[in-house]
Amino acid sequence: MTWDKISAETGSQHASEDMELSPLALPCIYPEKHTAKLTRRRRLDCSSYNTMNRLVVRPVSAWRCCSCNTLKAWIPILSWLPRYKLKWLQMDLLAGLTVGLTTVPQALAYAEVAGLPVQYGLYSAFMGGFIYTVLGTSKDVTLGPTAIMSLLCFSVVGGQPHRAVLLSLLCGLIQAVMALLRLGFLLDFISFPVIKGFTCAAAVTIGFGQVKNILGLQGIPHQFYLEVYYTFYKIPEARVGDVVLGLLCLTLLVMLMCMKMRLDSGPVPAYSRLARKLVWAVATMRNALVVVAASLIAFSWEAYGHHVFTITGKTSQGLPPFRPPSTSDTTANGTIVSFGEIVDGFGGGLAVIPLMGLLESIAIAKAFASQNDYRIDANQELLAIGVTNIMGSFVSAYPVTGSFGRTAVNSQTGVCTPAGGIVTSVVVLLSLAFLMPAFYYIPKASLAAVIICAVAPMVDYCVVAKMWRIRKLDLLPFFVTFLLSFWQVQYGIVGGVAVSGVLLLYNMARPQIKVSDHGALVVELNSGLSFPAAEYLSHVIHSHALSASPPRSLVLDCHHVSIIDYTVISELRNVLRQFKLRGVQLVFSRLQPSVLEVLLAAELEGLRHTDSVEAALLQTESENLLDD
Repeated sequence: MTWDKISAETGSQHASEDMELSPLALPCIYPEKHTAKLTRRRRLDCSSYNTMNRLVVRPVSAWRCCSCNTLKAWIPILSWLPRYKLKWLQMDLLAGLTVGLTTVPQALAYAEVAGLPVQYGLYSAFMGGFIYTVLGTSKDVTLGPTAIMSLLCFSVVGGQPHRAVLLSLLCGLIQAVMALLRLGFLLDFISFPVIKGFTCAAAVTIGFGQVKNILGLQGIPHQFYLEVYYTFYKIPEARVGDVVLGLLCLTLLVMLMCMKMRLDSGPVPAYSRLARKLVWAVATMRNALVVVAASLIAFSWEAYGHHVFTITGKTSQGLPPFRPPSTSDTTANGTIVSFGEIVDGFGGGLAVIPLMGLLESIAIAKAFASQNDYRIDANQELLAIGVTNIMGSFVSAYPVTGSFGRTAVNSQTGVCTPAGGIVTSVVVLLSLAFLMPAFYYIPKASLAAVIICAVAPMVDYCVVAKMWRIRKLDLLPFFVTFLLSFWQVQYGIVGGVAVSGVLLLYNMARPQIKVSDHGALVVELNSGLSFPAAEYLSHVIHSHALSASPPRSLVLDCHHVSIIDYTVISELRNVLRQFKLRGVQLVFSRLQPSVLEVLLAAELEGLRHTDSVEAALLQTESENLLDD
């Protein structure tokens, strides 16, 4: 997978716990000057884990399928847990606590994006920590609700909790089966322009969707175009309290984010290190601090009977029950909807959501593994996220994936093993057990501010200029994905993949062919030959050699051709017959052994081949002299 380099300014935002950047921008998450020393220290502290991790992802042969190494490959915790160190525990506790304080407000906010009651965000945020500790191969990745998955979930289930939970189960089953069948390579067919178009459109959709909460508006449709129209139409109905509080929260979040960027931009004198750590801690936990402060303000006004703000309202108390998701649903008028009807209603979302979840999580895992000098097993990551979604459905979770922002916080804080996820999950569970009554007073405007700040970095407008400069044709799948995503998210992804596929097939059907004149014509092929290119190759040969007056001999330079199929063989058989009828020569040169083997097996009549273009030219020249 090719990753696009992002600017230093964007890279310096790597520690923003609420950034959900495109997975393709991940290798630039760390500014080199600031993190070089930190990375070296963390590599030394966690070197044993990294070494064991390399052993875990080693390919396992079939005859050792029942060995201890195979068991460790399927359950990676068995490799690092027996050698767990006290020093690792200290770092994992610190990282897990920091990420936990980031996760709680984000989970509440992302449940709003998914159109679900806020407690469902927390239900979705704790199972990943436990499962990934056992099955994951990255020490940094944290699984949980994200902005993109929340938007996809809303587009498929329309904010219906029971169906969102069932969707999590089905997505998990699909992902786990893909892992067992080693189908991770399918993610390679989703190109960079498609991902960028989707993430940019998702950021705009999610961000603008929160404007109504900043303004305190009610009754706004969820369809994007109608949402834009009615948001502006109802601006006169905006609530002053929500507007003031929302803008204040946005201002504070942006200020704290800028402060953290300044801290990450360069070295700090020794005498100010304590102050730096304090500011870093405040900036890292800014989401939690802002939401808590906004909740206290709302509680104060509510206590005096002034309903100034739109608040979250009543939420379910305590931990979710552990039970399998319901396979049927009941509408408001009492009609029972069967399992088949629900699955049929999911439509293409059942393909899009699992793939996008896997793509986002694996891209994040690979990026941080490269940054911190260890390796991951992509198929094992598929299994981890699949099992997380399956088990999550038993605690009323909706589909989750790896979070870029929280993973960056986890890595920067110095986590040494996946056990840090357990601490994060415990923080979420404690919040569910004891803090749910307090969530009643959380203003929706404050959650909207958290979401807007989280998705703003996803709008990478510079990528358009880069594509225009590098390869203009890549803008086509980008804009198809971007525009269709405003209609339906899954249509955007499917449309972008389809356009990318057409462009890929076109490149296969029109390979680069260089024609030069050396007495005889030399046709140089710059790629493999497969059936879409057969007719085009035949056309080039006919137009330059056979249709010339008089017909000319031709040397086919196949140095770069590594594959050839039956359709091309059939076309070449016909071309050789045409050359023989016109009394001129077709000579193959510099054939790869595998291609030569195929041509010989085809028993082409009149097949001639040489080891070099020069020898082929001499052969055609001598044949022409004999004919004369």
